[in-house]
Amino acid sequence: MRLILATIGNNQTVKFAVEEIVRLIKKMDKNLTLDVRRYNEKDETVKNALWVGLDGSVEKSEDDRIVVKVENGAGVITGSNERSVLMAAYRFMYELGCRYLYPGADGEKIPVRSLDYKDLKVSVDETPSYRHRAICIEGSVSSEHALNTIDWLPKVGMSGFFTQFFTPGIFFRRYYKRFYEDENDRDFGNEISNPEIDAIVVSLLDELEKRGLQYHAVGHGWHCAPFGLDVTGWEIFEGEPAEEIKNILALKNGKREFWDEGKPLNTNLCYSNPFVQERITDYITDYCKNNENVDYLHFWLGDAGRNHCECDECRKKSPSDFYVDMLNMLDEKLSNAGVNTKIVFLVYNDTLYPPLMEKFKNQERFTLMFAPIAHSFSQRYADVDLENLPELPPYCLNADIKRNTTENTVSFLNEWQKMFKGDSFDFDYHLMWDHHTDPGYYNVAKNLHSDMAALEKIGLNGMVSCQLLRSAFPTGLPQYAMASALWNKEKSFDVVADEYFTAAFGENAKEVMEYLAEISDLACPEYIRGSIVVGFKDLSREELENRYGKIKALADEFCNKYANELNGTSVDWQYLKVHAVLVKLFADIYIAKAYGDEEKIALLSNQFRDTVKNAEPIIDAVCDDMYLCDDITEKYLDRH
Repeated sequence: MRLILATIGNNQTVKFAVEEIVRLIKKMDKNLTLDVRRYNEKDETVKNALWVGLDGSVEKSEDDRIVVKVENGAGVITGSNERSVLMAAYRFMYELGCRYLYPGADGEKIPVRSLDYKDLKVSVDETPSYRHRAICIEGSVSSEHALNTIDWLPKVGMSGFFTQFFTPGIFFRRYYKRFYEDENDRDFGNEISNPEIDAIVVSLLDELEKRGLQYHAVGHGWHCAPFGLDVTGWEIFEGEPAEEIKNILALKNGKREFWDEGKPLNTNLCYSNPFVQERITDYITDYCKNNENVDYLHFWLGDAGRNHCECDECRKKSPSDFYVDMLNMLDEKLSNAGVNTKIVFLVYNDTLYPPLMEKFKNQERFTLMFAPIAHSFSQRYADVDLENLPELPPYCLNADIKRNTTENTVSFLNEWQKMFKGDSFDFDYHLMWDHHTDPGYYNVAKNLHSDMAALEKIGLNGMVSCQLLRSAFPTGLPQYAMASALWNKEKSFDVVADEYFTAAFGENAKEVMEYLAEISDLACPEYIRGSIVVGFKDLSREELENRYGKIKALADEFCNKYANELNGTSVDWQYLKVHAVLVKLFADIYIAKAYGDEEKIALLSNQFRDTVKNAEPIIDAVCDDMYLCDDITEKYLDRH
């Protein structure tokens, strides 16, 4: 069979879409004859061609829409922009049987089959449920991990990527330190530098551009960099700050000093100070003028709460009022400079309270980012009663904010929405830490899918997931379900889960799904989350030992029946084999904790870490080993 692929125009994203169709369809049927061409525009006189690109049939828009109309191998793959064309190309191959389960080559599941013209019949015309569908870098990552994620995004209909910081050094250093701290490695003592990380980011931005993906930038650091404070993470400032810096730090408890053990990133400034306001907004304006590739520029304040300035001038208004002052000032400067970059402002920590006095002068410039970092994942957005939200206490400078329930956080969002009617999205943390409370990954996937489907209910237009880029161990179901719900909130979780497990495990899909779902139920994430969050579920020593004993027995039974025999058939089975060992250690650690056996906890925790390290060659691409080990053997243990 001969397939004519006709590229429309010379756009690199459209050309990449054609290259991806060629790559995938040849893996599916190596005997297929491909005739790849390029035309300046669609030519109706060409017979039996499959046209790929902007053919004029779909109205252009920055919002995505995909259209695939193919019959007998001829027709059109198009969209509302070049990024949408690439998504449409992947969707065409999805309809032929391809699945993109998680980042990396192993996540692609491409059925080998013989194709005929009659098989190439696809009709799709869809607009995603939400505008914003992006992932934000977090955790410990290599260049390859970040590239894998960027490559995966358009395959599942995701539209953007967020790098954080001016130089996202902390995320790469967390990973690469395994080399420069190893005495046996050639890079021992050669810590990766900021310029080297910047070069990695430049390469990643090339990959974003090739795919037409939206670029979210910076966020952290605008209260530091304009004043000569170089931050690439949550570093502690060594020594005494210069007087010009010290004079603009927030006055707290009668002192102007770095907050949170000396971390500039977590320290707010004296935001009533005109010098501070002008310097920050000038710096952001210059950055936008020099970085036209940024689609969404995030402007955030200090990353810790309850450390806003208590000087006489700062007491006259709330932090959100001063924030809006600077946002309005920034909008005016950008408009005067002819810069159209969207500015994302952050509803988070103390700015969960909306301004009491100030208003936005140009809401079109801004996008609200709701970041409920402290809310409990034991409660879903779908279950929030919007008609009976709790009343918020009056704002009080630097007072503790009750925000550890989903209802409370939505109440804050609701107050913002009364005065800001512009664009908005969720910035949430389901796959930052919380997935490690659920070793089966099934319930966390179900909750994540539910929350994404319910974003419209709480008035948000999508999600930027602040997550570990490697979060597909034992499966990639959570982020696969997230992407699915962001594209189509009506597609049920059961359908998504069945699709995932069938693609990964074939005839054993049902058994694997039931096994992991039962582990999720038995592990009781509400218990692992601990008593510091609402939704905490206490378990007696006997009940916990019974539940976790069943987890161990399940893992043994599953290995004996399936994983031991099928371990060599695919990497997905290898993940399950490693996971079975770890989940038993996980169970033993928490049983030992219930009995207060600190010596056994330490021994088992070391075994857990050693097992993860030994499995690194297998699970590196899908498991953030640093965060998994720290969360299981330290963070969540400390909550009990």
